[in-house]
Amino acid sequence: MRSVDEHLKLCLKNLGPLPAVEVPLSEAAGCVLAQDVVSGIDMPRFDNSSMDGYAVRAAEVASATAGSPVNLPVLGDIPAGRGDALELAPGTTLRIMTGAPVPAGADSVVQVEWTDGGVSQVRIDRPVPPGKNIRRSGEDVREGETVLTAGTWLTARHITLAASVGIDRLTVHPRPRVVVLPSGSELVPPGKPLQPGQIHDSNGYGLIAAAQAAGTHARHGGIMPDTPEAVGSMLEAAAADADLLITTGGVSAGAYDTVKAVLRELGTMEFVQVAMQPGKPQGFGTIGPRNTPLFTLPGNPVSALLSFEVFVAPALRRLAGRPDLDRSTPTATVVEGWRSPPARRQFARCLLTVTAAGPTVRPVGGQGSHLVADLAGANCLVIVPEDVTQVSEGDELPYIVLESGP
Repeated sequence: MRSVDEHLKLCLKNLGPLPAVEVPLSEAAGCVLAQDVVSGIDMPRFDNSSMDGYAVRAAEVASATAGSPVNLPVLGDIPAGRGDALELAPGTTLRIMTGAPVPAGADSVVQVEWTDGGVSQVRIDRPVPPGKNIRRSGEDVREGETVLTAGTWLTARHITLAASVGIDRLTVHPRPRVVVLPSGSELVPPGKPLQPGQIHDSNGYGLIAAAQAAGTHARHGGIMPDTPEAVGSMLEAAAADADLLITTGGVSAGAYDTVKAVLRELGTMEFVQVAMQPGKPQGFGTIGPRNTPLFTLPGNPVSALLSFEVFVAPALRRLAGRPDLDRSTPTATVVEGWRSPPARRQFARCLLTVTAAGPTVRPVGGQGSHLVADLAGANCLVIVPEDVTQVSEGDELPYIVLESGP
């Protein structure tokens, strides 16, 4: 059997970031920046007040105290957004609002709390040093400065910065478009009654949710019945409108495993046994004129979701241009042991608990690949090496947090 690491390496071998596109700023969050962003302005653009208060010359209020205040005439107001050039006459003050431009001649702002709040004449009870409560032009960003670098995964704080320097469009690697196609004539969509021998399609909806949590645009491509014609046409249609395809089921050695037979003719697929539990039967290749990557995952729901975590999620990060291809695998202390199959890497469903003494893990239910309820009760996968057959209390093992985001 092929090792987990070798299979992952081969799956990622020819994958790279999706071609860059320009998108409106409102659509860029969650994408990876493909081109540096350079500011065309200073930020702040002009000296402005960081407080509601009074623009003054610091020397004129240096002697102010509560017992001996300085009184100055107020010659007007400067609200935020006022654009005409103003100059502060000696021995006077102008009332100024937060964000408003500081008038020429003023070198400080007395916050309103240190005054009586007067509108025609103000009593100032405290001195202020030069520069107090003034945001200087360019102290945050200088014109020509690179403010965002290519490779940045864009979040709200990056969008805020881009908008602040006037950028309304960004060049990004787009979110991958994923189509999920579960296979099997026995599958019925949730919400519809089951006939004898039928089961609900859990893989389609679970994998769509996993792909969306990984930061993609994911949709259901329909249930593929066990006929070569239907499988072939549905795969080809989906490949024309996707950056990555996922199928589940139909790739084992059974007489009705139609997906494998069709894909041997349509694409550059390879079907292998991977030394892991669960999820041993795996397939990967490309399909269609665009060489769309295609993962064929096992049909058991637990195997499908765990295979997504191990193989598909890293591929999606690579397509998205994310630099963090290797997920962090901290270790935790085992508080209840279990057995692991020989010569296979086990991804055991466990409950992670973080305490003052450190993280601990214990198994959740059985490890059978059909036990969906047990998977729902787990919050991590504990990675048991191939040479370990007995996990014991006190062992330190690496784990992957489930559904931790893209």
